[in-house]
Amino acid sequence: MLTTAIVWLRRDLRITDQPALHHAARHHEQVVPVFVHAPDEEAGWQPGAASRWWLHHSLTALADSLARLGSPLRVRQGASLATLRALVEETGAEAVYWNRLYEPAVTARDAGIKEALQADGLTVESFNGALLFEPWQLKTGAGDPYRVYSPMFRAAEARFDEIRRPLPAPEELLAPAKALQSEPIASLGLLPTIAWDSGFHRHWQPGEAGALRRLETFAEKPIARYQDLRDQPALDGAVSGLSAHLHFGELSPQQALIRARQAQSELTGAGAHGSIQHFVKELCWREFSHHLLYHYPHTTDAPMYDKFAAFAWRQPADYASDLKAWQQGRTGIPIVDAGMRQLWASGSLHNRVRMIVASFLTKNLLIPWQEGAQWFWDTLVDASLPQNTLGWQWSAGCGADAAPYFRIFNPVLQGEKFDADGRYVRTWVPELAAAPSQFIHRIWEAPGAVRRATGIGLDSPYTKPIIDLMASRDRALAAYTKIRSTTA
Repeated sequence: MLTTAIVWLRRDLRITDQPALHHAARHHEQVVPVFVHAPDEEAGWQPGAASRWWLHHSLTALADSLARLGSPLRVRQGASLATLRALVEETGAEAVYWNRLYEPAVTARDAGIKEALQADGLTVESFNGALLFEPWQLKTGAGDPYRVYSPMFRAAEARFDEIRRPLPAPEELLAPAKALQSEPIASLGLLPTIAWDSGFHRHWQPGEAGALRRLETFAEKPIARYQDLRDQPALDGAVSGLSAHLHFGELSPQQALIRARQAQSELTGAGAHGSIQHFVKELCWREFSHHLLYHYPHTTDAPMYDKFAAFAWRQPADYASDLKAWQQGRTGIPIVDAGMRQLWASGSLHNRVRMIVASFLTKNLLIPWQEGAQWFWDTLVDASLPQNTLGWQWSAGCGADAAPYFRIFNPVLQGEKFDADGRYVRTWVPELAAAPSQFIHRIWEAPGAVRRATGIGLDSPYTKPIIDLMASRDRALAAYTKIRSTTA
């Protein structure tokens, strides 16, 4: 009798460097890949609308790859444990394999499923397919989890040579002869019913092929200038664009790191200048976010440090209109609005601009960081719970390795520094396309004749932003200083 294994796929939607799939193909004659759609098991963090769009197209690409290998992807809906047990019964499988995830609710669910399936007499193994180092592998000298990024990066870098080489894709997979039920991917309802996603297709190619193509394009040229150009939002080609591919597991961090180190060797060998170090640090920042959420699961909703629970955020009734203006890109601050419109249109946001819009929301508008985290969760194609949590707590100054409370980005100065000619703003805020570069980031200060020539009417938010930047900065500093002075 042929031995059969089930490979439970989640956010590891690839066939290359896929530890669970590789193990199953090596140790069993028949392999059944399955994706179980069970969003209710995410404990309040079901994928947002933009992530669901990506998931639909990533699953479609993976289904094509697996069909070519010989064992089609089975798609089912329902409780994960019950679904896996039903598939075991249908196939006579002796083993179930998967790659680990690290969000609090998911790790608890997976532990329960592993125990239950083992009690059923099955072989059950999980693998690391998502991180360079698992959250428990790196510790401080005292044996504690890291809370500061720099020492964790140094610890990780010292162990890079321990990282496994990427695994090859299986040459073929044998499926059971028995026909197995599978639901159409379209039946999962992942795509929007209103076509607000029309712009996404111009920016992204979900799936493993798109991930590998983007990695190779980045490694060939832009990676050498990443350190110098990564903060300029108008230069799309200067960043990797790999975040969503990594989040959905269409690409492993091992593949990204090894290709980056290869690119460094190519640069050195050709006598070219440039360093991959900043890109590698971004990969390790992703590691840091998973490390933190694993060890401090409360941070999805609450600040890491208890003293910030008493912070004097504005109340919802007071900030509702400002929050809506921020979400819609109608604050009257050009680079903030450009970023929020880019987010809505493309499902992504340049990292420098992410920091600008987050600082503006939490510090100038004094709106709780959880509101921003929830909006990003729904609108980012690369919405990762660990990275979203770390990013927002960093911006709000209440989390690990957070920006100092007194660091409040001035969006006008940030725009003038990183978008000096206004190209990014003109792209996403077309009503400012005719604004002179010297005024584009502070158009409300331009002479009336200049504003009229630009087409700025009296009803435009660019006549008067929703908040005074200096006054709101002073208000935020007062609130943060009070927390520091009244709480140990």
